[in-house]
Amino acid sequence: MTDAPADPFLDLAGYVALPRLAGLALSVDGTRLVTSVATLNADKTKWMTALWSVDPAGEAPARRLTRSAPGESNAVFAPTGEVLFTSARPDPEAGKGADEPKPSLWALPAHGGEARLLAAYPGGVSGVTVAADRGTIVFSAAAMPDAGTAEDDEKLVKARKEAGVSAILFEDYPVRHWDHDLGPAHTRVFAAAGGPLTADSDSDGRLDNPRDVTPETPAVQDIEDLALSRDGRLLAVAVGVPDGAASRRQRIDVVDVETGDHRTLADDEGHDYGDMAFSPDGSRLACIRGKHSSWEEPGDQTLWVIDVGSGEGRDLTPNFPNWPAHPVWSADGDAVFFVSDEAGHHPVFRAELDGGAVLRLTDRGSFSDLQVHPDGERLFALRTTVDAPAQPVRLEAGQEPSVLPNPGQVDDLPGTLTEVSTVVADGSTVRSWLVLPRGASAGQPAPLLLWIHGGPLMSWNAWSWRWNPWLMAARGYAVLLPDPALSAGYGQDFVRRGWGAWGASPYTDLMEITDAAVAREDIDETRTAAMGGSFGGYMANWVAGHTDRFRAIVTHASLWQLDQFSGTTDDAWYWAREFGDPLHDRQRYEDNSPHYSVAKITTPMLVVHGDKDYRVPIGEGLRLWYDLRRHGVESKFLYFPDENHWVLTPGNARVWYETVFAFLAQHVMGEKWLRPDLL
Repeated sequence: MTDAPADPFLDLAGYVALPRLAGLALSVDGTRLVTSVATLNADKTKWMTALWSVDPAGEAPARRLTRSAPGESNAVFAPTGEVLFTSARPDPEAGKGADEPKPSLWALPAHGGEARLLAAYPGGVSGVTVAADRGTIVFSAAAMPDAGTAEDDEKLVKARKEAGVSAILFEDYPVRHWDHDLGPAHTRVFAAAGGPLTADSDSDGRLDNPRDVTPETPAVQDIEDLALSRDGRLLAVAVGVPDGAASRRQRIDVVDVETGDHRTLADDEGHDYGDMAFSPDGSRLACIRGKHSSWEEPGDQTLWVIDVGSGEGRDLTPNFPNWPAHPVWSADGDAVFFVSDEAGHHPVFRAELDGGAVLRLTDRGSFSDLQVHPDGERLFALRTTVDAPAQPVRLEAGQEPSVLPNPGQVDDLPGTLTEVSTVVADGSTVRSWLVLPRGASAGQPAPLLLWIHGGPLMSWNAWSWRWNPWLMAARGYAVLLPDPALSAGYGQDFVRRGWGAWGASPYTDLMEITDAAVAREDIDETRTAAMGGSFGGYMANWVAGHTDRFRAIVTHASLWQLDQFSGTTDDAWYWAREFGDPLHDRQRYEDNSPHYSVAKITTPMLVVHGDKDYRVPIGEGLRLWYDLRRHGVESKFLYFPDENHWVLTPGNARVWYETVFAFLAQHVMGEKWLRPDLL
C-alpha cells in the first residue's frame, strides 16, 4: 500500500515539484494549443520546461510534446502546423568536442516525430515569431556589435575567451538590466522568408542564410519587443534611443523584411511605445503608448492604434481609468482586445476601432497570453487568481471561462480567500485580499501576516509561486494582501496619492487596512508580522522605522538608502523622474528614505538579498544589515550569492521559505528558533 501524497503546502519538496504553466500559442487554424510546463529536473535542482498540447475543445487530456534535459520554450506555430521553439538541446550533427550548446531554433513536425534544428547562432537564439499567412520566420539572437556574420561573431567570442578578456566598454547608459550585463553582445534580429517546410532540402531542413534586419539606432541595446505582419512583409521593432544625457525612451521602427529598409513609425519625446500587434491586413499597428512620469505626475498608458502608411496614431481608450496592456486584434480587425489591472483583478477588455465603449469581458481573475480563434467567436488565455495558478481557459460570449484540461491544477487549498476594505482619511477606499487558514474563528483567531506587494505600480491579483500566501496559511497564519496608494488598477488619482511620497499615504493605507483586518474576530491582533519584497521590502523597512506594532518584519530585495539606490539601480532614469537629482532635489530623498529612521527600529528583522540583483543592488541589503547591527536591532541576513531580484532555483527557494517560517515562528508564534538544516 502506497503512502498518500504529501500536502504540497506543508511539504516544501512537494510544493517546488508542482507543475507551473507559462505562455500559450494557438495554431493558425485554431485547432491546437501549446503551453510550456515547468517541472523539476531529475536532480531536483532546476525547473525545466517542456511543451504540452492542450485541447481547445476541452475534451482530450493535455499531452506532453517534448522531452529534453535543457527544456523548451518560446513556442509559436507556423502555418504548416509545425511548432517552433527555442532550446539548448545539442545539435545532432555536431561532432565530438563541440562547445556547450546555446539555445537554438527548432521545429516540431505537425503530426509528431523528432524535432529538427532550424537555425543556430553563436550567442544563442532568444525568441522567434512567424508570419501567420506566409510563414516568414524572424528570430532574435545575441551577437557582437562588430560581427558582420555568424562566423565573425564566433571568432570574436573565441578571441576574447582565449585572451582572458571579460571586460565590457560602455559608451552610453545603461549598462545592466535586472540580472545581466548589456554587452558585449547585443540582440540582433534575423529574417528568413518561407516557412520551415519550404527550406532548402540540401541543408537538412535548416533555414538558409537568414538576413540581419535589425534597425540601426543611436543606441545599442537589447531588443525584446517584436511584431510581424501576417504576410511577413513588415516587422515592427521597439528600440531604446537616447532621451537626454542619461535617459532612454522607446520608439517603434518598421522594417521591410525583404529589403531591410526601415523607418521610424512612432517616436515622441516624453513617451514610450511598445507591446505591439499588427492588424490582420497589416495596415495598422496596435501598441501601448506610455507617457513618462515626472516630478509632478505619475506615468500613464493608453491603447494606441497607428496607421502604418501615414504614421498617424490615435487613442482607443481616452477615458479608460487604468493602464491597457498586451493588445491583440479581433479576427475581423474591427476591435482590439487587451488586459488591464482593475481592483484586484486583471480582466480582458474589448475596444472597438470605431471609438465605441470599452467593454470588460471577464470578471474574476488575471488573464494573459490572449489568443484569438480565427472564427472570431472564441478567445483563449491563461487565467490565474490569488487562489489558483495559471491555467488555459476558453472564453466565449455570455459564458464563464472554461478551464481546459491541463497539468497545472492545484486542489485543496489550506484555507479560504475573502476581501477586506476600509475608507481612509482622505476618503479613498483601500482594499485587500485576506487569506484565512482553516479553523480561523472567534474562538481560535489566527495570527496575521501583512504581505506588501512590490512594484510599486502593481497589484495583488494573481497566484504567485515566489510569494505564496497559501504556504503561510498552511502554517496557521492569516495573510493580508493589500493594494495601498501607488497600486495599479484603481485609477490615476489613487497612484497620485503616493507619488513622490512613498512614506506617506502608502504607509498610512497599510496601517489602516491592517487595523480593519485585526478588528475581525478571527484575527489575533496581538500576533502580527509584516513582510515584503522590492518596493514591498522598502515599505517593510519604512514600517520598521515608524511603528513597533509588529512582532517581526521580513524585508527582501529592499530599498534602504534612496540616494545610494538612485544611481546604482539598472534603470536609474526611471526613478530620477519621480525623485529628481539627489544633488539638487534633496527633499524627497530625505522625506522618504527609510535609513533615516534606523535608530527608531526595535522590531526583529530578517533581511534577504541576492548578489545578482541589479534592480535593487546588493549594496542596499549590505547597508541595511550593517545599520541594523550597528544600532543593536535583533536581525538576521539571508544572503544568496548567485540569485537575482528573485530566488529562482528550487533549493534556494526552499531555504528562503524555511528561513522565513523559522523566523516568524520564533517571533510571532513564540517557538524556539530553528536554523534550517542546509544553512
